[in-house]
Amino acid sequence: MRVQSVLRLRDARDREIVGSKAANLRYLERLGHAVPTTFVCTSEVCTSCREDQADVRGRLRRELAAILGEGRVYAVRSSANLEDELSQSFAGQFRSVLGVSGLDAVIRAIDAVCDSSRAKELDTYLKAIGRRREDLRMAVIVQKMVEPVFSGVAFSKNPITGFDEVVVEAVKGRGDALVQDGVTPWRWVSKWGEYRTRPSDADVPAAVVDEVVAGTKAIARRRRSPVDLEWVYDGRQVWWVQLRDITTLGGLNVYSDKIAREMLPGQIKPLVWSVNIPLVNTAWVRFLAELIGPNDIDPLQLARAFHYRAYFNMGVLGRVFEALGMPRETLELMMGVESEGKEKPRYRPSARVWRHTGRMLRFVLDKLGFGRRARRFVPAMRAQYERIQRRDLAGLPEADLIGLADELFSMTVETAYYNVVGPLLMLVWERMLKSNLARLGIDSATVDVMHGIAEMRDLNPQERLAELNRQFHSLPAESREAIVAAWPGAGGRPQDVAGFHAAVDDFLRDFGHLSDSGTNFASVPWREDPGLVLKMIVNYTAAERAVRPVPFQQLRIPPLRRPLARFLFCRARDHRLYREQIGSLYTFGYGLFRNIFLELGERFTRSGRLEQREDVLYLYLNEVRDAVRGVGEPASMQRLVEERRADMARHAGTRLPSIIFGDAPPPAYCDDQHKLQGTATSRGYYTGPVRVVWGLGDFDRVGPGDVLVVPFTDVGWTPLFAKAGAVISESGGILSHSSIIAREYGIPAVVSVPGACDMVDGTVVAVDGYSGTIVVETIPKEA
Repeated sequence: MRVQSVLRLRDARDREIVGSKAANLRYLERLGHAVPTTFVCTSEVCTSCREDQADVRGRLRRELAAILGEGRVYAVRSSANLEDELSQSFAGQFRSVLGVSGLDAVIRAIDAVCDSSRAKELDTYLKAIGRRREDLRMAVIVQKMVEPVFSGVAFSKNPITGFDEVVVEAVKGRGDALVQDGVTPWRWVSKWGEYRTRPSDADVPAAVVDEVVAGTKAIARRRRSPVDLEWVYDGRQVWWVQLRDITTLGGLNVYSDKIAREMLPGQIKPLVWSVNIPLVNTAWVRFLAELIGPNDIDPLQLARAFHYRAYFNMGVLGRVFEALGMPRETLELMMGVESEGKEKPRYRPSARVWRHTGRMLRFVLDKLGFGRRARRFVPAMRAQYERIQRRDLAGLPEADLIGLADELFSMTVETAYYNVVGPLLMLVWERMLKSNLARLGIDSATVDVMHGIAEMRDLNPQERLAELNRQFHSLPAESREAIVAAWPGAGGRPQDVAGFHAAVDDFLRDFGHLSDSGTNFASVPWREDPGLVLKMIVNYTAAERAVRPVPFQQLRIPPLRRPLARFLFCRARDHRLYREQIGSLYTFGYGLFRNIFLELGERFTRSGRLEQREDVLYLYLNEVRDAVRGVGEPASMQRLVEERRADMARHAGTRLPSIIFGDAPPPAYCDDQHKLQGTATSRGYYTGPVRVVWGLGDFDRVGPGDVLVVPFTDVGWTPLFAKAGAVISESGGILSHSSIIAREYGIPAVVSVPGACDMVDGTVVAVDGYSGTIVVETIPKEA
């Protein structure tokens, strides 16, 4: 059987002998996308030419002579079997010869490409990526040259963040400027039908960018995988010249503080964290198990603290979404990363959904009975919490106090589950009501859903504060002055003052457990801050609503459509009440942790282990348990407290991004710190000293861990990356040499940073390889 040395692209089926680049081009051609005329010299050619087998070289010449067009110009490029992955792209390692014409010139170019796969310098690169030279097989592409007006790259997903957006970069002329020439490309980001980033000075026609975006989406959809593409535009049409799968997106945890800003705002002290996170997240895992069945979700992995601030792991929730057949991209809306666009993610049930159908049906039927269970649960659990509240904590041994905290934890996990489900069900019913009323031409915001519900008086402090405010201001001036002067004592004994104090006592009995944050027992409750309570009473002002809501009974609804509207109204009304009742119960029960742990803090203070009782809040729960058991040195407790208090104070004024990628803490910064901004092209965070490198003569100045700052780089600079902790470049894009090599070495890179090389050597900067932000932390004094 005759063995061919040169294959037409349609026949390039075996990736091992034609290489990744050729196989991917064949895939594009089969999809019907425009690919320049391409031939592939198999890996046998490079192997045989190295051994100088005359028969192979002769066959190669004959086959090329038969297919090369007279006077045509070709690009001769590598197509190795290991090439073209973002994790190991071999960028700049192999020769590419452009503008080749004539049989002899093409053969010489093929030889040059083959020879580059045997270069000694390649050994260092192969070792760095964990490959052996024997693993490498080189094929060669001979492709008809398309003389480009514009060239560029396109990514179907952001290769750094994994977000659902098409990233396009373009330059004038040939695309090798993106990699080798230090050119900063124009950049577009298209997300859900809209351009979120668009250059103001680009010469590329808008229709060309639109075509590239549409083609990229179509290819990724057929490929069922994120893709990285190279394209050229010759003035008439877009040609696709390279395809790679993006293989670096999996397994990245993405954390968001959007939910945490409401649930656990600000800095969270260690003891609060070690109680709250397992408590609430255990409830969430139970809820998720009802949706997707038994799972291996670890409650402690659902949230993470960065500089004592809470972030929730949206990556875990994304996997739950995917298990339900829902688009992972909807998480970006949940995180508040992006607003909805023209083409927001849509839910298209897949085959995976049907295996959950039975469970989800049971879930829906179960939640239809939620109200009945909530009506039994709330008073029963309230009685249990009140039992704990009445306990004489001062008379309990330390071990019994820990046991009581454990009992409270078990109870409150159940309450937390109701506190997860209740608001979600309320949201469902309220949205159904809103949709129904909208079809009737009624704005749901104008409807008083809670009109006439007497229970709200005991759940919402606003009405009671208003009553106390009226009672206070109805007193004579001298009585008001006596109250303020002697607060919180009774002052004189006139009946009107005693009555006011009795009303305040009733208020504190019902609402004294409230604080700035009902999910943070480090927050001082109202009952411990009587001055704040008096201030709220004296200065209370009822909020004026722009539109006064009306009761449902006063709505003008056609008789035939009223039953459905009333049904949805009653459901929304009931579930809002359940939400308020459960939320109030949760805040009351959760606040009891404060009483128990401050009592333990008091014991630790009396025994000399802590300086003051509130210091216990700076310990984690396991450390409190150890202290109760007598494990460890007593003096070490206070040292831990002082270290953490100082650490929290150091980070109190710093800012963190709303979205954090990966598990390493990102650089924190203050508003007054100087910052540079560029384009993130390699993931990671790093803080270190700057070393500005202008050329080969500066190489010996770079030390291990330096932040390499360059105007641009090419392949000759690669050895520097083995030393660097991060890379900053004044020019370049996603496929610039510095970006590619940084990704392969696993260090963060930010490119297109104006003025980066103006920084002084030794300046300490924090590099964010996800957002492209560079924070200047310190500048050398001699600068």
